[in-house]
Amino acid sequence: QLRADAAAAARRMIEAAARDGVSLSPISGYRSHQTQEATYRQWVSTYGQERADVASARPGYSEHQTGLAVDFGGSGACDLQPCFRDTPAAHWLAEHGAEYGFILRFPWQQQDTTGYWYESWHLRWIGQEQAQRYRDSGVHSYEEFVGAGPAPSYRD
Repeated sequence: QLRADAAAAARRMIEAAARDGVSLSPISGYRSHQTQEATYRQWVSTYGQERADVASARPGYSEHQTGLAVDFGGSGACDLQPCFRDTPAAHWLAEHGAEYGFILRFPWQQQDTTGYWYESWHLRWIGQEQAQRYRDSGVHSYEEFVGAGPAPSYRD
């Protein structure tokens, strides 16, 4: 589930990937506060709060709660795993996501700026024009693109 404009763009993107022989599967889109709370709580119970805070947003802070973010997979063992970055699905998303208004929200080695570990599967819809401007700008993070500076930590 996504906002209507983001959902329509995601459907077009999934269809385009399929035409190119790449399987894209939406794994997680919109999350309610309750679902995000359960997700975050699971991270905390498994890894502790410090690690959870860079792997999963606290309830009320998740882009998934906006209906603009989606986690994609390729229907394989690397879905939602670091190895996803080496899959055809991740390569296709990196190359074509902006054409459909999506950006990779948590890029490699940008944790100090984004506040979260690299997630090659987590894309955020910002609209086609903005996403292409983002891609063409050469910036390394959405924070840099909008001039927001590094994301604050929960302790700031």
